[in-house]
Amino acid sequence: MWKHLEAGSSPVDWCEGNYLISPLIAEFVNTFSNVLFFLMPPVLMHLFRDYGRFVNPAIHGIWAMLMVVGASSAYFHATLSLIGQLLDECAILWVILAGFTLFLPRRHFPLVVQNDRKKLSLVFLIFGVFATGLALVHPAINAFVLMVLGIPALFFMVLELRRVKDGRVYRLGVRCCAVWLLSVSCWINDRLFCEAWSSINFPYLHGLWHILIFIASYTVCVLFAYFSVSDEKPLRKPLLRYWPSNNFELGIPYVAIQDRDSGNEYWKEKDVYA
Repeated sequence: MWKHLEAGSSPVDWCEGNYLISPLIAEFVNTFSNVLFFLMPPVLMHLFRDYGRFVNPAIHGIWAMLMVVGASSAYFHATLSLIGQLLDECAILWVILAGFTLFLPRRHFPLVVQNDRKKLSLVFLIFGVFATGLALVHPAINAFVLMVLGIPALFFMVLELRRVKDGRVYRLGVRCCAVWLLSVSCWINDRLFCEAWSSINFPYLHGLWHILIFIASYTVCVLFAYFSVSDEKPLRKPLLRYWPSNNFELGIPYVAIQDRDSGNEYWKEKDVYA
Protein backbone atom coordinates (compact mmCIF):
# COMPACT_ATOMS: atom_id res chain seq x y z
CA MET A 1 0.00 0.00 0.00
CA TRP A 2 2.71 2.47 1.02
CA LYS A 3 4.72 1.93 -2.15
CA HIS A 4 1.65 2.89 -4.20
CA LEU A 5 1.65 6.26 -2.43
CA GLU A 6 5.23 6.93 -3.42
CA ALA A 7 5.92 9.62 -5.99
CA GLY A 8 6.43 8.13 -9.44
CA SER A 9 4.80 4.80 -8.58
CA SER A 10 2.22 5.22 -11.36
CA PRO A 11 3.09 3.62 -14.72
CA VAL A 12 1.54 6.66 -16.41
CA ASP A 13 3.76 9.65 -17.15
CA TRP A 14 2.57 12.47 -19.38
CA CYS A 15 4.56 14.51 -21.87
CA GLU A 16 5.38 17.40 -19.54
CA GLY A 17 8.83 17.07 -17.99
CA ASN A 18 8.95 16.14 -14.30
CA TYR A 19 10.11 18.49 -11.53
CA LEU A 20 11.29 21.15 -13.98
CA ILE A 21 9.58 24.09 -12.26
CA SER A 22 9.23 22.93 -8.66
CA PRO A 23 11.11 20.18 -6.77
CA LEU A 24 7.85 19.34 -4.98
CA ILE A 25 5.50 19.05 -7.97
CA ALA A 26 6.12 16.47 -10.68
CA GLU A 27 4.06 18.02 -13.49
CA PHE A 28 3.58 21.69 -12.65
CA VAL A 29 1.39 22.76 -15.58
CA ASN A 30 -0.70 19.57 -15.51
CA THR A 31 -1.28 20.10 -11.79
CA PHE A 32 -2.37 23.74 -11.87
CA SER A 33 -4.35 23.44 -15.11
CA ASN A 34 -7.06 21.87 -12.93
CA VAL A 35 -7.85 25.31 -11.50
CA LEU A 36 -11.23 25.55 -13.29
CA PHE A 37 -12.42 22.46 -11.39
CA PHE A 38 -12.13 24.54 -8.21
CA LEU A 39 -13.19 27.98 -9.43
CA MET A 40 -16.25 27.15 -11.55
CA PRO A 41 -18.39 24.76 -9.44
CA PRO A 42 -19.19 27.38 -6.74
CA VAL A 43 -20.28 29.76 -9.51
CA LEU A 44 -22.43 27.03 -11.06
CA MET A 45 -23.98 26.19 -7.69
CA HIS A 46 -25.03 29.82 -7.41
CA LEU A 47 -26.36 30.06 -10.98
CA PHE A 48 -28.29 26.78 -10.61
CA ARG A 49 -29.74 27.62 -7.19
CA ASP A 50 -33.28 27.89 -8.56
CA TYR A 51 -32.85 24.78 -10.72
CA GLY A 52 -31.86 22.91 -7.57
CA ARG A 53 -34.81 24.40 -5.70
CA PHE A 54 -37.55 23.80 -8.26
CA VAL A 55 -36.28 20.89 -10.39
CA ASN A 56 -33.63 18.69 -8.81
CA PRO A 57 -31.25 19.59 -5.95
CA ALA A 58 -29.01 16.65 -6.91
CA ILE A 59 -27.46 18.80 -9.63
CA HIS A 60 -25.33 20.46 -6.95
CA GLY A 61 -23.83 17.03 -6.29
CA ILE A 62 -22.51 17.01 -9.87
CA TRP A 63 -20.75 20.33 -9.33
CA ALA A 64 -19.28 19.07 -6.05
CA MET A 65 -18.05 15.88 -7.73
CA LEU A 66 -16.29 17.96 -10.39
CA MET A 67 -14.33 19.58 -7.59
CA VAL A 68 -13.34 16.11 -6.37
CA VAL A 69 -12.18 15.27 -9.90
CA GLY A 70 -10.04 18.42 -9.95
CA ALA A 71 -8.51 17.65 -6.55
CA SER A 72 -7.78 14.04 -7.52
CA SER A 73 -6.24 15.07 -10.84
CA ALA A 74 -4.08 17.74 -9.19
CA TYR A 75 -2.83 15.22 -6.61
CA PHE A 76 -2.04 12.65 -9.32
CA HIS A 77 -0.08 15.05 -11.50
CA ALA A 78 1.73 16.53 -8.52
CA THR A 79 2.94 13.11 -7.33
CA LEU A 80 2.52 10.68 -10.26
CA SER A 81 1.65 8.08 -7.64
CA LEU A 82 -0.45 5.02 -8.40
CA ILE A 83 -2.94 5.98 -5.69
CA GLY A 84 -3.25 9.41 -7.30
CA GLN A 85 -3.89 7.81 -10.69
CA LEU A 86 -6.63 5.58 -9.27
CA LEU A 87 -8.26 8.46 -7.38
CA ASP A 88 -8.21 10.57 -10.54
CA GLU A 89 -9.69 7.89 -12.79
CA CYS A 90 -12.26 6.64 -10.26
CA ALA A 91 -13.45 10.20 -9.58
CA ILE A 92 -14.01 10.68 -13.31
CA LEU A 93 -15.81 7.34 -13.54
CA TRP A 94 -18.22 8.18 -10.74
CA VAL A 95 -19.06 11.68 -11.95
CA ILE A 96 -19.89 10.25 -15.39
CA LEU A 97 -22.13 7.59 -13.83
CA ALA A 98 -23.79 10.22 -11.61
CA GLY A 99 -24.47 12.30 -14.71
CA PHE A 100 -26.09 9.35 -16.49
CA THR A 101 -28.17 8.57 -13.41
CA LEU A 102 -29.39 12.14 -13.02
CA PHE A 103 -29.85 13.25 -16.62
CA LEU A 104 -30.44 10.27 -18.93
CA PRO A 105 -33.80 10.99 -20.64
CA ARG A 106 -36.45 8.38 -19.88
CA ARG A 107 -36.95 7.68 -23.59
CA HIS A 108 -33.43 6.22 -23.62
CA PHE A 109 -33.82 4.04 -20.51
CA PRO A 110 -32.92 0.37 -21.04
CA LEU A 111 -35.93 -1.95 -20.87
CA VAL A 112 -34.60 -3.70 -17.80
CA VAL A 113 -35.22 -0.65 -15.56
CA GLN A 114 -38.85 -0.19 -16.72
CA ASN A 115 -38.79 3.63 -16.78
CA ASP A 116 -37.75 3.71 -13.11
CA ARG A 117 -34.92 6.12 -12.33
CA LYS A 118 -34.28 4.45 -8.98
CA LYS A 119 -33.66 1.15 -10.75
CA LEU A 120 -31.42 2.97 -13.22
CA SER A 121 -29.45 4.38 -10.29
CA LEU A 122 -29.03 0.87 -8.90
CA VAL A 123 -27.77 -0.44 -12.25
CA PHE A 124 -25.17 2.32 -12.49
CA LEU A 125 -24.20 1.84 -8.84
CA ILE A 126 -23.52 -1.86 -9.42
CA PHE A 127 -21.60 -1.07 -12.61
CA GLY A 128 -19.57 1.60 -10.80
CA VAL A 129 -18.61 -0.73 -7.96
CA PHE A 130 -17.66 -3.46 -10.44
CA ALA A 131 -15.61 -1.09 -12.63
CA THR A 132 -13.87 0.40 -9.59
CA GLY A 133 -12.97 -3.07 -8.35
CA LEU A 134 -11.50 -3.97 -11.74
CA ALA A 135 -9.56 -0.70 -11.82
CA LEU A 136 -7.93 -1.49 -8.47
CA VAL A 137 -6.76 -4.85 -9.81
CA HIS A 138 -5.94 -3.72 -13.36
CA PRO A 139 -5.61 0.12 -13.49
CA ALA A 140 -5.46 0.16 -17.29
CA ILE A 141 -9.09 -1.03 -17.41
CA ASN A 142 -10.37 2.22 -15.92
CA ALA A 143 -8.97 4.33 -18.74
CA PHE A 144 -10.73 2.05 -21.23
CA VAL A 145 -14.04 2.31 -19.35
CA LEU A 146 -13.81 6.12 -19.24
CA MET A 147 -13.23 6.31 -22.99
CA VAL A 148 -16.17 4.00 -23.67
CA LEU A 149 -18.54 5.96 -21.40
CA GLY A 150 -17.75 9.25 -23.12
CA ILE A 151 -19.09 8.02 -26.45
CA PRO A 152 -22.73 7.28 -25.41
CA ALA A 153 -22.87 10.58 -23.50
CA LEU A 154 -22.03 12.45 -26.71
CA PHE A 155 -24.41 10.24 -28.70
CA PHE A 156 -27.37 10.94 -26.40
CA MET A 157 -26.61 14.65 -26.45
CA VAL A 158 -26.70 14.71 -30.26
CA LEU A 159 -30.04 12.86 -30.21
CA GLU A 160 -31.52 15.37 -27.79
CA LEU A 161 -30.18 18.35 -29.75
CA ARG A 162 -32.10 17.12 -32.79
CA ARG A 163 -35.31 17.51 -30.77
CA VAL A 164 -34.84 21.07 -29.52
CA LYS A 165 -36.19 24.10 -31.35
CA ASP A 166 -34.23 26.75 -29.45
CA GLY A 167 -31.34 27.97 -31.61
CA ARG A 168 -29.32 29.06 -28.57
CA VAL A 169 -29.46 25.55 -27.14
CA TYR A 170 -28.46 24.03 -30.47
CA ARG A 171 -25.50 26.40 -30.85
CA LEU A 172 -24.32 25.59 -27.34
CA GLY A 173 -24.50 21.90 -28.20
CA VAL A 174 -22.42 22.41 -31.33
CA ARG A 175 -19.80 24.34 -29.35
CA CYS A 176 -19.81 21.61 -26.69
CA CYS A 177 -19.12 18.91 -29.32
CA ALA A 178 -16.34 21.00 -30.85
CA VAL A 179 -14.65 21.57 -27.48
CA TRP A 180 -14.97 17.86 -26.62
CA LEU A 181 -13.37 16.81 -29.90
CA LEU A 182 -10.58 19.35 -29.43
CA SER A 183 -9.95 18.13 -25.88
CA VAL A 184 -9.75 14.49 -27.01
CA SER A 185 -7.33 15.56 -29.75
CA CYS A 186 -5.12 17.18 -27.11
CA TRP A 187 -5.19 14.02 -24.97
CA ILE A 188 -4.28 11.76 -27.91
CA ASN A 189 -1.52 14.07 -29.17
CA ASP A 190 0.04 14.37 -25.72
CA ARG A 191 -0.05 10.60 -25.29
CA LEU A 192 1.07 9.45 -28.74
CA PHE A 193 3.08 12.31 -30.23
CA CYS A 194 5.01 13.62 -27.25
CA GLU A 195 8.33 13.78 -29.09
CA ALA A 196 6.89 15.95 -31.84
CA TRP A 197 5.36 18.44 -29.39
CA SER A 198 8.46 18.45 -27.20
CA SER A 199 10.56 19.29 -30.25
CA ILE A 200 8.68 22.62 -30.51
CA ASN A 201 8.85 23.14 -26.72
CA PHE A 202 5.14 22.63 -26.07
CA PRO A 203 4.70 19.44 -24.01
CA TYR A 204 1.61 20.89 -22.31
CA LEU A 205 -1.30 19.46 -24.28
CA HIS A 206 -2.50 17.42 -21.31
CA GLY A 207 -2.82 20.64 -19.32
CA LEU A 208 -4.86 22.09 -22.17
CA TRP A 209 -6.97 18.90 -22.07
CA HIS A 210 -7.84 19.64 -18.42
CA ILE A 211 -9.16 23.08 -19.33
CA LEU A 212 -11.09 21.97 -22.40
CA ILE A 213 -12.56 18.82 -20.86
CA PHE A 214 -13.87 20.82 -17.91
CA ILE A 215 -15.58 23.26 -20.26
CA ALA A 216 -17.06 20.37 -22.26
CA SER A 217 -18.10 18.50 -19.10
CA TYR A 218 -19.97 21.30 -17.39
CA THR A 219 -21.52 22.38 -20.71
CA VAL A 220 -22.91 18.92 -21.37
CA CYS A 221 -24.34 18.95 -17.83
CA VAL A 222 -26.01 22.31 -18.57
CA LEU A 223 -27.51 20.89 -21.76
CA PHE A 224 -28.82 17.73 -20.11
CA ALA A 225 -30.18 19.80 -17.23
CA TYR A 226 -32.12 21.74 -19.87
CA PHE A 227 -33.32 18.52 -21.56
CA SER A 228 -34.40 16.90 -18.30
CA VAL A 229 -36.82 19.65 -17.22
CA SER A 230 -39.55 18.69 -19.70
CA ASP A 231 -39.04 14.99 -18.89
CA GLU A 232 -39.17 15.31 -15.12
CA LYS A 233 -41.09 18.57 -14.53
CA PRO A 234 -43.69 19.13 -17.28
CA LEU A 235 -45.11 22.20 -15.48
CA ARG A 236 -41.72 23.94 -15.73
CA LYS A 237 -40.04 25.41 -18.79
CA PRO A 238 -36.24 25.55 -19.09
CA LEU A 239 -34.58 28.74 -20.29
CA LEU A 240 -30.95 28.81 -21.38
CA ARG A 241 -29.24 31.85 -19.90
CA TYR A 242 -25.67 33.20 -19.88
CA TRP A 243 -23.70 34.94 -17.15
CA PRO A 244 -22.57 37.71 -16.82
CA SER A 245 -24.53 38.92 -19.88
CA ASN A 246 -27.39 36.96 -21.36
CA ASN A 247 -26.65 38.43 -24.79
CA PHE A 248 -23.07 37.10 -24.78
CA GLU A 249 -23.29 33.43 -25.76
CA LEU A 250 -19.64 32.74 -24.89
CA GLY A 251 -20.33 33.45 -21.23
CA ILE A 252 -21.16 30.86 -18.58
CA PRO A 253 -24.36 29.02 -19.54
CA TYR A 254 -26.95 27.98 -16.98
CA VAL A 255 -30.60 26.98 -16.90
CA ALA A 256 -33.29 29.25 -15.50
CA ILE A 257 -36.76 27.91 -14.74
CA GLN A 258 -40.06 29.39 -15.93
CA ASP A 259 -43.57 28.49 -14.83
CA ARG A 260 -45.44 27.28 -17.93
CA ASP A 261 -48.81 28.63 -16.77
CA SER A 262 -47.83 32.12 -15.63
CA GLY A 263 -44.78 32.57 -17.84
CA ASN A 264 -42.80 33.94 -14.88
CA GLU A 265 -39.21 33.01 -14.21
CA TYR A 266 -38.88 31.69 -10.68
CA TRP A 267 -35.88 33.80 -9.75
CA LYS A 268 -38.05 36.89 -10.37
CA GLU A 269 -40.91 35.54 -8.29
CA LYS A 270 -39.25 34.61 -5.01
CA ASP A 271 -42.13 35.75 -2.86
CA VAL A 272 -44.77 33.99 -4.97
CA TYR A 273 -43.08 30.58 -4.98
CA ALA A 274 -41.50 30.61 -1.54
